[in-house]
Amino acid sequence: MAIGFAAVAIVLFYGLNDPARVRSPKCVLKVVTGFDCPGCGAQRALHALLHGHICEAWSYNPFLFFLVPLAALYSLGEFFGARYPNLEKILYSRVFLYMLILCIVAWWILRNLF
Repeated sequence: MAIGFAAVAIVLFYGLNDPARVRSPKCVLKVVTGFDCPGCGAQRALHALLHGHICEAWSYNPFLFFLVPLAALYSLGEFFGARYPNLEKILYSRVFLYMLILCIVAWWILRNLF
C-alpha cells in the first residue's frame, strides 16, 4: 500500500506540479535567517530530476543525489529486513545514524559558506 501511495504521489508531483512556476511554500529558515536549510531546493531538484534535467536538479540541491539512493536503501531495509538482518542492523546502527547526521550538518554549513 505504501509503494502504491508513493507511486501515485510521484506521478502527481511529476505531472501536476512545477515548483519553478507555482508558488511553493517558502522555507521558514530561509525567510527568517536568509540561510539555506539542507533541504532548500529539494522540491525543485526532485521535479527537475523526474523530468530528466540532471544538471538543473544538481544546481537546485546536489544533496538530493545522495538522499534518494539512501531513501531507497532504507526502503529495501524495511521490506527485506527479515531476509537481510545485517542490512537493517547497519542502517539503524548508531555509527551509521551519527554519520548521516554529520553529513547533513556538514552540507548545511558548506552550502551557506559558498
